[in-house]
Amino acid sequence: MRQNQAIADSRAAPVIYVTGHRNPDTDAIAAAVGYAELKQRIDPANHYVPVRLGELNAQTRWVLERSGAPEPDFLPHIMLRVEDVMQGRFSTARHDEPIRTVGLTMAREDLDLVPIIDDDGALAGVVSERALARRYVRESREASKLDAPTTVHAITKVLDGELLAGCDNEIASRVWVLAMDIASLPVHFAAGDVVVVGNRPDVQRLALDVGVALLVVSNRATPADEIVELARERGIGLIVSPLDSYVTARMITLSSPCEAWADHEPLTVRPDDLMADVSEQVKDIHYRAAVAVDGERRPVGLVTRADLLNPRPRRVLLVDHAEQVQSVPGVDEAEIVEILDHHNVGSIETHVPVRATFDPVGSTATLVIERFRQNGMEPSRPVGILLLGAILSDTVILSSPTTTERDNAAVSYLERALDMEPVQFGREMFEATSDLSNVSAEQIVSADAKQYEAAGRTLCIAQVETVGPSLLEREDELLEALEELRRRRDFDVYALMVTDILAKGTELLMSGDTGAIERAFGERVENGRISLPGVMSRKKQVAPRLLAMSPA
Repeated sequence: MRQNQAIADSRAAPVIYVTGHRNPDTDAIAAAVGYAELKQRIDPANHYVPVRLGELNAQTRWVLERSGAPEPDFLPHIMLRVEDVMQGRFSTARHDEPIRTVGLTMAREDLDLVPIIDDDGALAGVVSERALARRYVRESREASKLDAPTTVHAITKVLDGELLAGCDNEIASRVWVLAMDIASLPVHFAAGDVVVVGNRPDVQRLALDVGVALLVVSNRATPADEIVELARERGIGLIVSPLDSYVTARMITLSSPCEAWADHEPLTVRPDDLMADVSEQVKDIHYRAAVAVDGERRPVGLVTRADLLNPRPRRVLLVDHAEQVQSVPGVDEAEIVEILDHHNVGSIETHVPVRATFDPVGSTATLVIERFRQNGMEPSRPVGILLLGAILSDTVILSSPTTTERDNAAVSYLERALDMEPVQFGREMFEATSDLSNVSAEQIVSADAKQYEAAGRTLCIAQVETVGPSLLEREDELLEALEELRRRRDFDVYALMVTDILAKGTELLMSGDTGAIERAFGERVENGRISLPGVMSRKKQVAPRLLAMSPA
């Protein structure tokens, strides 16, 4: 028997996922990475893992590569998975181990089930408490027998006995207890059987004359030298057992390899399976458990019915958003531990009070920098560069109307700490990532898209920052992509802000209720397009107007 600890170490500290919104921009990624780094330093009892909810855009990839900061892993959902509730520490048994050993382990550790593994460590079956009980109490008017071939060595070990003669032969036969006087003894046993007898030299000799495969002398009785010598001459195994005859016979039957008692088609699950998909299966199977296996079918965890009772939900920390439609799928089932955002209060609902910050600055990265400084810490250089890029991205190099003095202060601090020239860095960032000639129209209109709900309508506003008007040469293609995605996702309005950071203005392309757009901006929509000079911010200048408009 052995203790399986395949994933125990990785599960030592509770995991808290730190995530920005879907269709992540540079600020969402930087805030997740930066805040996870800070929280890990001040709260080492938990394991903070930055994640992303979608593909990275070109700008974010550029900043990650330039900074050397790690790219967050993709998190498809926050719903409970098998690995979140399974037991990472559990006993397993090799397929050839005696069932007695497995049974003792189950009793000692109060187990209902033990996975059985083959020589390669792959799952070969499970032994359940129910199977042991049924085997032990089954009735038979015939002699006991071994359930599967076993070895003389295994029998000796189970009996805690002493082997006096014979080699480690394989035994597969009936088991007899000879307690009667030899004169009235019906000789039903035969060559190859196992015979258990007490201090009865005449019966011991009879068994050897018949040619049994194994003679076991019970009650620690010492057989005569001539009996030992005869057993050796005939190659018959001879064991002295410290147990009485009845118990000795029962223990011999329990020396069979555990694979003979196993369910060879147990319920298996994968660690990344959703609990919602497997919980009923676990409840329905008679031993109320499933074995979690990896890609090579090696057991890595156990899920029992007890694990399904009130499991702790996965934990998540939200940055740069507070809208449920923008958040990770399953967030309504998760435990939200904190929200850090620079937008308006959104639609996220929490089951318990949480620390939530909605602070009107230009970038969530600014809030992260302020948290570092409040705790007397500095971000690592890669994370510092990433946070600088995020502030410059969200504030369009500090020129957006959303820019505050606190954003300027954060950039000044990073300028000193990193010994970098922020404006030059920001221009390099926008110029290096503004060429979208090889990016499909659908990717452009969906890469940085945020979804909103208001007055019973669903709106989606995407934004792309450019240097110069070249992207508008693909206006017809972009409008077709907007219309296709709007219909496919059943949005009332799908709009794309094409923001020129040099001209400091936006061309708004849209599909859907254009009449509402005209009422919101007081301008006429021409062929799905409206010019918005001086408009740079989706959060402050576009989204509020669209959300405030009422249906005609």
